[in-house]
Amino acid sequence: MGYYDYYSYSNPSYYDYYDYGYTAADSSFFTALWAVLGAFLGVVLIVALVIAILQIVGMWKVFTKAGEKGWKCIIPIYNLVILFRISGLSPWIIFGYLAGIIPFIGWIVCLGITIYQCNSLAKSFGKDVGYTIGLLFLPTIFYMILGLGKAEYVGKGATSTASTYQGDGVVNISEKPQDEPPTNNDEDNSNL
Repeated sequence: MGYYDYYSYSNPSYYDYYDYGYTAADSSFFTALWAVLGAFLGVVLIVALVIAILQIVGMWKVFTKAGEKGWKCIIPIYNLVILFRISGLSPWIIFGYLAGIIPFIGWIVCLGITIYQCNSLAKSFGKDVGYTIGLLFLPTIFYMILGLGKAEYVGKGATSTASTYQGDGVVNISEKPQDEPPTNNDEDNSNL
C-alpha cells in the first residue's frame, strides 16, 4: 500500500469523522433569524429618526418663541445651555449632569436637575405642573405643543396664568381686580 493509495479519494478524510452539526436547515434558520432581526432594527431606527426630527422641530419653535435662534437646538450641549437660559436657570447647572457618572447618587442628581429644568421651562411659558410632567415623560410631544401651539413665552420663571374655577364662572389668576371708582357723588364734586 503506497502513499497515494492511502490518501486517495476512496478513503475518508479528517472532516468526515468530525461533524460540526450544521445542516442546510440550520443555515436557513440563522439566515431567517438575521433577516427578522435586521428588519426589526430597521423599523426601530426609522421610528427613532422620526422622533428625533419631531423633537428638533419642537425645540426649534420653542427656541424661536423665546427669542433665540432656532439652529441652536441642533448643537449638542450648547442646546442645553440655551434651554437652561430660556428656563431662567443658570447655564452652569449643566455641570451638575457630570454627577451622573457617580452611581445612584449622580443619577438622582441628574433626575432632580431635569425635573427642575422642566418645571422652570413650563413656568416660562405660563404653564403649570401638568406641563412639567408632560415635558418629563413625553418631551417630544410637549415640545411640539409648546412650540407649535398657542403658548407664548412669558419670561423666565413667570407665574402660571392658569384659570381656576370659582362658583359659576372662570376667573383668571393673572388678572388683578381693578379698583372701582367711588359711587358717592359728593366725593367726586369735592375736588372741583
